[in-house]
Amino acid sequence: MRMEDGRHREVCAQCNTVFYNNPLPVASSLVANPEHQILLVKRNREPKKGMWCLPIGFAELGETIAEAALRELHEEAGLEGRVVQLLDVDSYPSDFYGDLLIVTFEVEMTGGETRPGDDADEAGWFHYDRLPELAFPANDNAVRAFLRLHWEEWRIKESFDRLSDESAGLLLSDGLVGFVREHAPDIASAWLADVRSNSSTPCYATLNSEDLLPRVTAALAQLGRWLAGARADGEIREFFASLGHERRENGCALHEVVSSLTLLKMHIWTFARDRRVWERPVDVYRVLELNRRLGAFFDKAIYHATRGYVDEIVAGTGGSYDSADPFGTGMLGDGG
Repeated sequence: MRMEDGRHREVCAQCNTVFYNNPLPVASSLVANPEHQILLVKRNREPKKGMWCLPIGFAELGETIAEAALRELHEEAGLEGRVVQLLDVDSYPSDFYGDLLIVTFEVEMTGGETRPGDDADEAGWFHYDRLPELAFPANDNAVRAFLRLHWEEWRIKESFDRLSDESAGLLLSDGLVGFVREHAPDIASAWLADVRSNSSTPCYATLNSEDLLPRVTAALAQLGRWLAGARADGEIREFFASLGHERRENGCALHEVVSSLTLLKMHIWTFARDRRVWERPVDVYRVLELNRRLGAFFDKAIYHATRGYVDEIVAGTGGSYDSADPFGTGMLGDGG
């Protein structure tokens, strides 16, 4: 033994050759499927026998570290793959093998059938947020690196899928919904100033602000409950039908009622947009998703407000509501 490069190293006394004891290279693969599940294998030998881990094994002579990862994937889990990118490089002190250098790649599955190989008792897929305890810290590090790369992309896709069934789970825009609800007084004030000066709503300039403000605040509360999952369609129908009726009694034209609701939607959208920093794709998606949900709500609001306004016209003339001519103009009939 002698000091060499700041370390005690073994040296041949005859030829003076230095024997370097370096870490052993280990290759590992992280494979995920379209359901956001990660492939794991259960070890059937020490170290960490009986625990789950990513497909992993020693690199052999004559192959690259990436080739070793793909070979181990096939041997331990029965799958073929393609290396996408390097995820993590970590050191691990093993009582069995000494110091190891574990290199983990993200791998895209290209073929094969999931089955355990000689070094594994089981091979299975686990959702990324329900993984079992993993055998090696390097596996945990690689999973965290993988999720940092894909979390936003996955959340956007999951949230998009839920838009057709919002009761299925949380949407990415739910955070913005709370933000809008918290700032409802500011949104209502901005709307009030606009609607009383906008050329599309001249009638609203003649109405009492003390009457308008509680009404618009109540409309925002209706929106908040609907976005939070309270499917009170009957309550929405009654509220906005009553609103349409009131505005007819106030002498406002129907197009002004529609414009007032459109302006409210615009102020909610711009308020949320202007106070969020679009630093990441997921932030942009949140705002776009919220806009889509606002559109669905205000479609209902405008429809029921129009019904409330039009039904009052029909009631005043002794007629009945005609779904083929919802505005009661007679312009949709034969011959105009």
